[in-house]
Amino acid sequence: MSTNIYDIANELERAIRNLPEYKAVEAVKVSVEGNPEAKEILESYIAFQKGIQEKLQAGDIPTEEDQKTMLDFNKKVQANPLLVEYFTKQQQLAAYVADLERIIFKPLNELL
Repeated sequence: MSTNIYDIANELERAIRNLPEYKAVEAVKVSVEGNPEAKEILESYIAFQKGIQEKLQAGDIPTEEDQKTMLDFNKKVQANPLLVEYFTKQQQLAAYVADLERIIFKPLNELL
């Protein structure tokens, strides 16, 4: 009997959703969504980040104005305890994701 890789991937998705770190991000995200100031800062920050990523993918270098805007966002985020908690929890979850990526891509990297 062969193993269905899609079943394994779906099982991994469920396991990630059950991680305490995932649940912590999920809970603080609900709090952010319920706080108009935090929600607006987060949405604006994400939109700005997407714009920067698009610039970089197009081969453009972020401008001085972009850098100033990033510093302004960092100040706003640091001044909002809810967003500080959100990004801290995100980083904790990202550690798991990085480990999983390393494990999943190991056989593919060996082919290079």
